[in-house]
Amino acid sequence: MRSLYKVYLATLSLTILVGARQHSPLRYSRTAKTYSIQDYYQGDDFFNDWDFYTGSDPSGGNVIYQSKSDAQSKGLAYVNGTSDSDNDNDNDNDNDNGDTDSASSSSSSSSPIVLAIDSTSTVAAGGKRDAVRISSSKSYTGGLFVLDASKMPVGCSTWPSFWTVGPDWPYGGEIDIVEGINDQAKNQMTLHSGTSNTCTIDTDDSDEYTGSVLSSNCYSTESDDSGCSIMDSSSTSFAYGFNDADGGVFALLWDNSTGMAMWHFARADIPDDLTAQAPTPSTWGTPSGFWSEKTCDITDNFYEHQMVIDTTICGNWAGGDAYSSSGCSGKCTDMVADASNYVDAKWVINYVAVYQ
Repeated sequence: MRSLYKVYLATLSLTILVGARQHSPLRYSRTAKTYSIQDYYQGDDFFNDWDFYTGSDPSGGNVIYQSKSDAQSKGLAYVNGTSDSDNDNDNDNDNDNGDTDSASSSSSSSSPIVLAIDSTSTVAAGGKRDAVRISSSKSYTGGLFVLDASKMPVGCSTWPSFWTVGPDWPYGGEIDIVEGINDQAKNQMTLHSGTSNTCTIDTDDSDEYTGSVLSSNCYSTESDDSGCSIMDSSSTSFAYGFNDADGGVFALLWDNSTGMAMWHFARADIPDDLTAQAPTPSTWGTPSGFWSEKTCDITDNFYEHQMVIDTTICGNWAGGDAYSSSGCSGKCTDMVADASNYVDAKWVINYVAVYQ
């Protein structure tokens, strides 16, 4: 996504360097390690462990990020069924039953977390809507990171993301686990490195991931920050395809000795060991994306990361040249004026977990 100093310049028209690959054994998995829970974020206590960002959007989006109290009172951040807003709003009430049904088939028995864009207020074209961006209070340098969601924000002008970021961007690095814009059909995974130490995608070992490489150089600066990206091969990995599949799981395995691996599993395909909270990633098959330690200095480029979940509107990517090329009509900033465009611009999250 982006840090406080970042302007996202990547577009969907990035040249594909490597085509999608077929399944193959995981050559980088040297041990069949089973991971144990370090932190498990879900249910009524979820918001106790996350900070609400209230500054201006670094990506230039048409949003006003809300404090915890404001987001909860406006029905934009809540545990489903326990919104601080008197009755939420009509749109949330219309969709709450569906959100609960989706969550009931997940591996989590707790009520889901909802993070939404304002979908009721009158806003002028080119104006800004209330939105939510949260960061984990704790930081991590490695581990297995898992997001289980039933829904993600969809629609033209939206830009949802789940990512991790280190201090003093870009020097602490950034890992975009879930990201896309407008009506994009598949998830885009990206690493951003900021040191002089080399970090690239190992295209010589492209059988170690199933996605398609969009750009291979991870080095990022404030003026050139597209990073190194891999597009997931699955149509259930983002937006409408993800929601229609009852959501699913995204996982990042950050191992300083081997590299970064990312998986997406549709709801019906979530591994049993992950549902049992005893994940063994070496049994999961080839990941959607993999950044090998052989071509990326993981230790020097990535450290002390906080997890971030947010949604913005338009901005430098979703509202740039990619808006019209995404098949969206009119101008991105004109979309902001129609509140109905954001009824489905919400995350419904069952849990976020970190394993070590």
